[in-house]
Amino acid sequence: MPLVPTRELVAKAAAAGRAVAAFNVITLEHAEAITAGAAAAGAPGVILQISENAVRFHGGRVEPIARAAAEVGKACDVDVALHMDHVTDMRLLRTAADAGFSSAMFDAGAQPYAENLAATRAAVQWAHGEGLWLEAELGYVGGKPDAPASAHAAGVRTDPQEAARYVADTGVDALAVAVGSSHAMTERSATLDHALIERLREAVPVPLVLHGSSGVGDDDLRQAVRAGIVKINIGTALNVAFTGAVRETLAERPDLTDPRPYVAKGREAMTETVRVLLGVVSG
Repeated sequence: MPLVPTRELVAKAAAAGRAVAAFNVITLEHAEAITAGAAAAGAPGVILQISENAVRFHGGRVEPIARAAAEVGKACDVDVALHMDHVTDMRLLRTAADAGFSSAMFDAGAQPYAENLAATRAAVQWAHGEGLWLEAELGYVGGKPDAPASAHAAGVRTDPQEAARYVADTGVDALAVAVGSSHAMTERSATLDHALIERLREAVPVPLVLHGSSGVGDDDLRQAVRAGIVKINIGTALNVAFTGAVRETLAERPDLTDPRPYVAKGREAMTETVRVLLGVVSG
């Protein structure tokens, strides 16, 4: 079935009072696991997202992995959207529409407010001209190497009034907010500020996005959705599952040289992780 625009999946989730999960794709097996997990969970929809870092991993060429992910998504019985994530390079953003993406996240979050606003406004103007839905970030979501503060340092959380002005001045379609989560967490120990999420929901007229969700426990994720989060980004949890299964398989069968047996186990582990997490955020 054809891919569904990201804006449609997000709008449906918001109207139903739930969230849509966006899982990071690094390899073809990630896309296969995400769609298989979504089908097993009976999810209303799922977003396959490919980050600037993943594009860099693939030699700086976005189309091969984007086209592969799109074909996997089209073969799924669940609604699937394709999203370009954490783009800092305008040249890469300008490839999004031709590569099959219906949306992108432009990340100027590490820049001072004025520079973030100006860069994001320019990105929005270009994206809307191409029919793309654009997400941006305000505040500091922990775990990124290009910003010095932790997710819990003073002044890094997203301020509701500033967020309202930012959305009005940039015209973004969704806002990733800093409420206590961190990227690349391998343990689910993040503490979210749910009262802040509620204040942001009241102040900001566009859907709120939670980055760094792999480090957030099930109960906190459910509460975040109730408080107003509509899109939930998950990446590291899949890599933890994949790598753990590969290590276990190779430990049991150290003579293996064919990658298919251990890659298959890794894909199965990611599929199960997706199925479980979708039951938490999309139920």
